[in-house]
Amino acid sequence: MNDVEISAPALPSRPIMSQFWRDLAFLHWFVEPAAAAPFMPPGAVPDVLLQGRFRGLTPVALVPFRMVGAGLGRGPAVPYFGTFWETNVRLYSHDAAGRHGVVFCSLDASRLAVVLGARGAFGLPYRFSAMRGYERHQHGARELGWTTRTRWPGPRDVSSRVVVRVGPVLQDLRSSSDIDSEDVHLAAFLTARWGLHTAVLGKSLFIPNEHPPWTLRSAEVLLLDDQLLAAAGFAGLAERPPDHVCFAEGVRTTFGLPQRVALGRHRR
Repeated sequence: MNDVEISAPALPSRPIMSQFWRDLAFLHWFVEPAAAAPFMPPGAVPDVLLQGRFRGLTPVALVPFRMVGAGLGRGPAVPYFGTFWETNVRLYSHDAAGRHGVVFCSLDASRLAVVLGARGAFGLPYRFSAMRGYERHQHGARELGWTTRTRWPGPRDVSSRVVVRVGPVLQDLRSSSDIDSEDVHLAAFLTARWGLHTAVLGKSLFIPNEHPPWTLRSAEVLLLDDQLLAAAGFAGLAERPPDHVCFAEGVRTTFGLPQRVALGRHRR
């Protein structure tokens, strides 16, 4: 069984930044690990499910959401620049130290300053994009939509539009202790990710984070018209429905100092 953890390990150092992730839709497709392996930085490999109906496969995720109140350390949010729309295409990774994280194939954000800072400091593939979101209530249900069109750097005019209808609570990981349950294990594997793997100037890094366990809701995809997955290297994936969809109102998260990723044998 994958050694996923519902609760975050304590950060090994004081946080370097904090932020709220609000109203996130998680759309997941499962693929063979070989499809994700070329995108892994040195020292990281695709994280593969070892049980359940997606056994032996690894996820590719499209995640639109709103970043709110980003700031340095645990301090106050940066005005204006700390709140923006974001959509990312991400993969799931682990390393020889047993750390489970994510690897970003693309991150589209509506603040140019954020794009420049994240690309320079952490080597993350951020793009400045025209983005917006909306919320409405139809027949007693909450519906949310996100649109993206890439601007800089290229490729330009790659677009994405996602609309979901939010349903009842699917898993409340705050009160879940039965990690042996297939549904809880899958939810934790997909969303309880305590850092990211990236490469900066030829060095592989793991940037840890911590946040409360998620409360996940079911979600129905009403519209998916996406080119971001194909632009990231996963052509044809958005042409079929996602294998797993969920939604979360969000959490507050903090990030710690980057840690070097050692090259070595991966333990499971």
